[in-house]
This record gives sequence, C-alpha cells and structure tokens, in this order.
Amino acid sequence: MEDRIISYGGQAVIEGVMMRGQKAFAIAMRAPDGEVVVHTEPLASVYRSGITKVPFLRGVILLWDAMGLGMRALTVSANTQTGEDEKLEGPALYLTLGLSLLFGVGLFFLLPAGIGGWVEHLLAQTTSALWIGNLLEGLLRLGILVGYIWSIGFMPDIRRVFQYHGAEHKTINAYEAGAELTPENVAKYPIEHPRCGTAFLLTLVLLSILVFTALGPLPILWRLATRILFIPILAGIAVEYIRWTANHLGNPIVQWMIKPNLALQHLTTRDPDLKMLEVAIASFQSMRKAESELAA
Repeated sequence: MEDRIISYGGQAVIEGVMMRGQKAFAIAMRAPDGEVVVHTEPLASVYRSGITKVPFLRGVILLWDAMGLGMRALTVSANTQTGEDEKLEGPALYLTLGLSLLFGVGLFFLLPAGIGGWVEHLLAQTTSALWIGNLLEGLLRLGILVGYIWSIGFMPDIRRVFQYHGAEHKTINAYEAGAELTPENVAKYPIEHPRCGTAFLLTLVLLSILVFTALGPLPILWRLATRILFIPILAGIAVEYIRWTANHLGNPIVQWMIKPNLALQHLTTRDPDLKMLEVAIASFQSMRKAESELAA
C-alpha cells in the first residue's frame, strides 16, 4: 500500500484528468468530437532522485515541480479543446507560475496579514493585541480559502473540472482497493481522498494560524516578510503531515484528524458521470502502461 501511496496522484484538467506516477504522467481528455485523447510524457528526474527521500525538503521541491506539471497539463487540455498546438514551457511557463504564485501569496497570505496588522495597530493599547491580530489574520485566511473555492464552484466550467476531480479520486480509490477499473465499479468508490491537494491547502492554512499566532505582534514589514519566508517551511510540514496521515489511515485518531480535509473536498469535487470516469480510468491505465514501458 505504501508504494501505491507514494507513486500515484492526479489532477483534474479541462474535460479530463492527469494521472502521475513515479516515472511518467498521462493526460486523458474528452475531445470536442467525443473521442478520448491521451497524452503521455516521462516525468522529470527530480521525481526519482534522492531528494524525494529527504523529509520536509522533498515537499517543497516536488510541490514546485508539480505546479509546473499542473500548468502544462492544463495547457495540453486547453489546446485539445481549441485545436491549437502550443507548449507552455521555458520562460513562458516560469512567468505563468510566477504570476500565479504572486496572486496566491497576495490573496491568501499578504492580504490577511495586512488586515491583521491593521487591527493589531488599532488595539495596540490593549493586551489583546498580543494575539488577536494574528488570530484574526488566520481566520481571514481560512475564510478566503473556503469562500474562494465555494464561489468558483458555481461557474459551469469549474463545476465540470470538479466533476473530473471526483473522477480522479474515485479511480485512485478503486485502484488502491484492488477493484477492477470499469466506470461502473469505480463509481461505487468514495469521492474523497486523503492525499488530495485540497487537503494540503487546508493543512497549510491551519498550520499558518498556529505558527503566526505564536509569533506574536510584529512590525508590518516583518509581519509581511515572515508570511512569505515561512511558506516553504509550512509547505514542507504540510506535505509530511499529509504523507503521514495517508500511511496511517487505519488509526482511529488519524481518521478523526483528517475529517476537516475530507469535508473541504466536498467543495472541490462533484459526482462524475460514467463518461468522466471512463476518461479518468484511461488516464490512469495509460500512465501505468507508460511506466511499465520506461521500466522495461
């Protein structure tokens, strides 16, 4: 089971699913003509390097690379729908990643930090300022995360992406249970998965509440700087926490600990139809086939 936990993950894309192993990834998409189109590629060598065995550091490095992989997968799926043939790589990829990262850091970290610092300044004459500013900041960060995910879920295109997200989870759950991968079989399995990226985001935010509240009041520039500098540290801890809980799912305490992560996934997943499950299964099986060929 541990090998499966380490090896396989995925991501919903536009009208499709990307599945990632240790050596290769595959993207299966429903083209406008109704056919399932599959794209496979070998993974970067970092996924097989010794860095994947270094706790905390591996999470930061692999997370950054996974962001690039996710962007490429989204580009491939978008091109399949439009009929264009463009690659997002090199400077264009890094620029897109950088802008996306800046938006995420600004919205989820700097904006709440600024508001929390302003409240802290207003309450500077009271002892409550020692903790209420950071606590408010953390609660705002959590509220922005949940509110953002909830609001975009009303968009028809995003709703379909969330359905493919559900198809990805069901397929991996079925595989890990040893079931035959047919749409009818896979449909019976849970829509939540403990290694989901949504679980990582919630864990990251909850960790930030604990750590930043413990730091106490800071001058505004130091406050903003620490929110940026601590992101890799918190991300590394969050990845290790997700890995640890995924490896101990039989423990009743762990089952209780991951309940918030599973609950939030109800916002980022929707029940897929059988055609979406067919796409997710095609992606998973294509990834497995590509890995076997690379191992030969």
